[in-house]
Order: sequence, then C-alpha cells, then structure tokens
Amino acid sequence: MSTTSFPSDWVLRWAQAWRDRDGITALDLACGPGRHLRLLAGEGVAVTGVDRDAAALASLAGLSDQVELIQADIEQGPWPLADRAFDVVLVTNYLWRPLLPRVVEAVAPGGWLIYETFTDGQQTIGRPANPDFLLRPGELLAAVDGLRVIAYEDGFIESPGGGTEDGAVNGRHVQRVAAVRENRRAGAATASGQAGDGGASPGVYPRYRLR
Repeated sequence: MSTTSFPSDWVLRWAQAWRDRDGITALDLACGPGRHLRLLAGEGVAVTGVDRDAAALASLAGLSDQVELIQADIEQGPWPLADRAFDVVLVTNYLWRPLLPRVVEAVAPGGWLIYETFTDGQQTIGRPANPDFLLRPGELLAAVDGLRVIAYEDGFIESPGGGTEDGAVNGRHVQRVAAVRENRRAGAATASGQAGDGGASPGVYPRYRLR
C-alpha cells in the first residue's frame, strides 16, 4: 500500500489528544516512513516508532532526541514494549488481529487511541484484499471495549481528485475510532475540565471536542 507524507485526516482531527498537553508520550505502531511520527515529533511529543522495516526506520534516525525507534517484527516476534503505556497510541493502515488487545492495553490512563485501517469491501476496489488485513463490520468498535469511544466511523471514503492521502485511486473502505481510557480518580480533575485531561472527579467531565 503506497503512502505519502501527508498525515491522515483522522489523526489530524484528533490533535487535541496531544496538543496543549505537557509531557505527552506517543506510540506510532507500524510507523513505516513516519508520516505521523514526524508530525508528533515536530510538535514536541516524545514518540516511539515501531516497525519491522529497518530502511524505513533509518530514514527517521536523528529526527529528534525525543524519538525512540524500535525495529521489531510484532507479528512473528514478542511484543517489544513490555508493559509500557502511552498517552497517545496511533495505528493507521495496519491490522494484525492477535495484537488488538495489546494495542488497547498500551493506552495509558487518560490516554487516547486513534486507529484507522481498511475494512471488508476494500478487496472489491484494490488492496489490501487479504481478509486477514480487513476489519469485519463493527470489529474495531468491539476491540476498544473498555475505552470511552469519542468517535467511530465505518464506511466508504470517496477520493476526490482521483486519490487519497493513502494513494488509493478509487477511495477506500475504512473503520476508524478515537477512544480514551478515562481515569476518573477522585480529585484528579481540574475545575476547567480541560479537553484531554482523561481524569475527572464525580461531576467534572473532560471536554472532548468533536470538531
């Protein structure tokens, strides 16, 4: 699947997950050449990129002293992050079903999961066509059970101008979710209920902006 350097519009829509928050850590899983890792690093986020492609990771070397690069085959080898958790977990254009629970577990209390990938139907217009890499209807929503779902979409995105940021000529069938692991500890909230706090005492609610 060809990609360009343009970040996903879904990822950009949920930039509140890391903007205006101090000391944020992020995981870009199956980061490839790093279109989202570069975005986060450029905004001062401490980001960890994981991919099996050594050449792709090499292109990101020296990008920032806050960037950590891990070469690992997460499908055939062990999970390389142990019990680490992150304030933002990004996954785009990637699916390996056995890892879905690990991905969700990697979201820290108060953290966000932003996930977007292809779904059943994509095989009728292009790649990927292997059902192992295509979500079933509603599958991503079920996978994030236990997180608070802020937004979820399951459908077809047209490709005006003959393409998308993912290089798909005829559009793409996708599922995508933005979800938060809320951390409702007593006394954890500020009076403002600032977006992205992820923690609130009873009666105080973070403001997750939908647009």
